[in-house]
Amino acid sequence: MTLSSSEQAEAAFYSAFEKADLGAMMSVWAEDEEILCIHPGGQRLVGMDAVRESWRALFAPGPHMRFRLLDVRVQAGRMLSVHNLYERITVVGQRKAHLALATNVYVLTPSGWRMLVHHASPLPPDAAAPDAPPGTLH
Repeated sequence: MTLSSSEQAEAAFYSAFEKADLGAMMSVWAEDEEILCIHPGGQRLVGMDAVRESWRALFAPGPHMRFRLLDVRVQAGRMLSVHNLYERITVVGQRKAHLALATNVYVLTPSGWRMLVHHASPLPPDAAAPDAPPGTLH
């Protein structure tokens, strides 16, 4: 799969997340032992094996999360793109949405844009994410 922009890579990441598709998820990540993932409230995971196992565990129940991305901010360069955004997460069977603040870093590889870092932090239950449409900064 060739991802020709960091925005395409981000769309593929959240699509794989919602589908709980481990193969699709790992195809978004850079083939680099220095990849880094921090799930909300979780430990720092470094390397392909640790990142893959974390997604395998998250996807074990099957597809159960939906994402709405809010206030997306992108700082893009020729080889690196940093996306900062709010994730409004709904879990199947729950009425209340959960909010997280995420930073996703993408790198341009010979195979196209790939994720290098995903770091999501939970927001307090009383925090409100903006309802503004996604935006891009250049």
